[in-house]
Amino acid sequence: MTSLTRHETDQLRRLDEMRKTFERLRAERIRAEGEVERLMRDLEEARALALAELGTDDEAQIQALIDEAQARNAALAEEFGAALRNIETRLKQLGDER
Repeated sequence: MTSLTRHETDQLRRLDEMRKTFERLRAERIRAEGEVERLMRDLEEARALALAELGTDDEAQIQALIDEAQARNAALAEEFGAALRNIETRLKQLGDER
């Protein structure tokens, strides 16, 4: 039986390290591919939901709908605040009349 030279031992050690790295990277690739598949399913579900609820799955159109809703909410909040101030003023006037 021949004993391995230092060079051969070093090469075997490096090959073993590379094999471990390869196996780790292969496992990471498999996990990443699974994650991509899951995310693609999630995206398709989100698009279907957006299409059903909003009538579109276009991101720009959805953003425009969001912007419109936010503007509408801000206007309604301002109207509500004005109505409250008006009620407060009228109540104060009624109190002053007594």
